[in-house]
Amino acid sequence: MNEIQKGKTISKILNQTYPKIKVPLKSRNVFTLLISVLLSAQCTDVNVNNVTKNIYPKYYKPRHFVKLGRKKIEKLIKKIGIFRIKAKSIYNLSKILINQYKGKVPNTFEELEKLPGVGHKTASVVMSQGFGHPAFPIDTHIHRLAQRWGLTNGKNVVQTEKDLKRIFPKKNWNKLHLQIIFYGREYCKARDCFGITCKICTSCYPNRKKPIKTKKA
Repeated sequence: MNEIQKGKTISKILNQTYPKIKVPLKSRNVFTLLISVLLSAQCTDVNVNNVTKNIYPKYYKPRHFVKLGRKKIEKLIKKIGIFRIKAKSIYNLSKILINQYKGKVPNTFEELEKLPGVGHKTASVVMSQGFGHPAFPIDTHIHRLAQRWGLTNGKNVVQTEKDLKRIFPKKNWNKLHLQIIFYGREYCKARDCFGITCKICTSCYPNRKKPIKTKKA
C-alpha cells in the first residue's frame, strides 16, 4: 500500500468515525480563537476552555486586554502553563492589533506569524478554523500519528506538513486536521496503540507485529 492508498484508507476511516467535527477550543470570535490557540501551547484544550469560559463573556476584543494590562491578564490565566509569557504575548499582540490592524486579526500567514507568541502552527489553526483558509496545522500529536501511519519520515513538523499536504486533497485539510487530533486522542494514543492495535494502524500495516518508535518533532 503506497502513501496515496494509505491516505484514502485513513480518510475513509476518519470520515466514518467523525463525520462531523467541532473545533475543540471554545471561542467567541477570531480574536478569542487566536488567544485560545496561543494559550493551548503545552496545555490541554480542556484546561484552556475551563479558564476562558470565565474570560470571554467579558473580555473578547484587543482593547479589552490592553485595558486590563499584563498583571491582570496573568491573574486571569494563572492556571495555564507558562502563563506569564503568554500574558505578555497577549498584551503585546493586542496592542499591535489596535495600532496596526484597527483591532482586527490579520488574515495572512505572514502577518499572523509576526505577532508575539504566534508561530506557524497557531497561525495555521487561525487561518483554517477562523478564516476557512485551507491549512494543515501540525502539532506533536499529528506528527507522531503521521509517522505511525507511514505518511512521513518524521524528520520535523515542517516536513510532516509538506507530506500531508501532498497526500491529502486541499479541500479536506481543515477537517482532516481535527479528525486526526480526535482520533489520536481516542484510538491511537501514544502509550496505548503503539502502531499495532487501532483500525488505521491495522489497516495500513496488517503485518506489523512490533511497536513502532516515532521521532519527536
